[in-house]
Amino acid sequence: MVAVLLPVAGILASFVGGGRAAARIMLLAAPLVIVIAGAIAIQIGYCGQPLVYTVAAIPPPLGIALRADGLSAIMMLTTAAIMPAAALYARAAFEPPNGISDSRESLTFWIMLQAIQAALTLIFVGSDMFNLYVALELLTFAAVPLVCIDGRAETMTAALRYLLFALAGSICYLLGTALLYGEFGTLDMALLAQRMRPAPAVWLASGLMTAGLLAKTALLPLHLWLPPAHANAPAAASAVLSGLVVKGSFFIILRLWFDILPILPAQSVDVVLGLLGSTAVIVGSALALRQARLKLLIAYSTVAQIGYLFLVFPLASGANAGASLGWRGGIMQILAHAFAKAAMFLSAGVLAQALGHDRIAKFEGAGRALPLTFFTLALAGLSLVGLPPSGGFSAKWLMLQAAIASGQWLWSIPILAGGVMAAGYMFRILTPAFADGTAAIVNSPDRTQGAVALGLALVAIALGFVPPAFFDFLEIGRTAAALVAK
Repeated sequence: MVAVLLPVAGILASFVGGGRAAARIMLLAAPLVIVIAGAIAIQIGYCGQPLVYTVAAIPPPLGIALRADGLSAIMMLTTAAIMPAAALYARAAFEPPNGISDSRESLTFWIMLQAIQAALTLIFVGSDMFNLYVALELLTFAAVPLVCIDGRAETMTAALRYLLFALAGSICYLLGTALLYGEFGTLDMALLAQRMRPAPAVWLASGLMTAGLLAKTALLPLHLWLPPAHANAPAAASAVLSGLVVKGSFFIILRLWFDILPILPAQSVDVVLGLLGSTAVIVGSALALRQARLKLLIAYSTVAQIGYLFLVFPLASGANAGASLGWRGGIMQILAHAFAKAAMFLSAGVLAQALGHDRIAKFEGAGRALPLTFFTLALAGLSLVGLPPSGGFSAKWLMLQAAIASGQWLWSIPILAGGVMAAGYMFRILTPAFADGTAAIVNSPDRTQGAVALGLALVAIALGFVPPAFFDFLEIGRTAAALVAK
């Protein structure tokens, strides 16, 4: 409960203290957030079972329970690491000018960032489908202002498109929860899993909820809002949006199909989601190859990398020999992408500040002028491509093993093709940077910002060295129903 309430308390304190105090509040609270997330993870690992907290000691279905399992703990730790990194990166840009205690942009940025942290934490520990809807709405209404925080017409258009897709997704999700409540009289995940049975209302509810969550996750063809939103937001906001925010809705999709609905005979659903993911990998990568701006390229790369996440459905569903490998590969893809993509967006921000633009064709000689920034981009790109020893390599290798072990070798085609295409767009970034030429540096790069981006990229690489016990930890709390064939 403290993990959820701490960022909420920070929001209230920020309203009182103003924009300058809000930055300090978030940065000072960051170590405590990490300690809380770490303590939860340690307790789960020590007990070997999920932690459950019943709000006001009233159990479901009348009350609300918060539940943290191995996956929840890892996602909370990931959020606790990326959020303060983005905050530290953004501090110089979003502190009010000297002599002014507050500004609209500053206060909005820090409050929305803390609201995103609160919403994500509630999503990761929530076990009530309606409360997850509330958390999703908080996540949406905190993320959208970050896209248009500078007030330009271009960013306002991108934010409005994001909002329309998100609201349409919310309506679909809410209608689905209403159908489930009407059918079973509860929205608690554990109780729903016990009472679940194939019925027309269940199929309609699951279809509505999945479609709504796909819109929020930006799975192709519902991706149209993501590239302009992520490319036009400030670099720190883009890092949070791409690395964390889209994972919130995907996390709920995982809970829905692996924890609540595994009893349904849904092989066709798994195949459809896998095909949509495969299409996103190929089309998103192809679109990334065509972009002239670095941030747009990275944004379309996010569309492609999101596609990999949906391969977990055909690869990890059922009781085949590769199901466990598919699950582990999917979760590793979430983590590796979060850190690598956050590092890339932050590096893109450093480049845009230093060069005055992010036009890839005008990067001639920039690699020699900004070696640390391009080294960070290369490290993060190593993970996106899936080369060893990165976390991206571990994710794709586990998925490939799952595809072969389960006899579904066709899913290996988009996995391998996406890696080759990712190498292509990384080559597009790095080749002009180290070509002959002299880049004009209009602003000296901030060393702190460069170091923050590098740190995130190194974490993406370090994920490739996690021990087997890490994957065993991810299995803690998975329902027995999720481990049997659909």
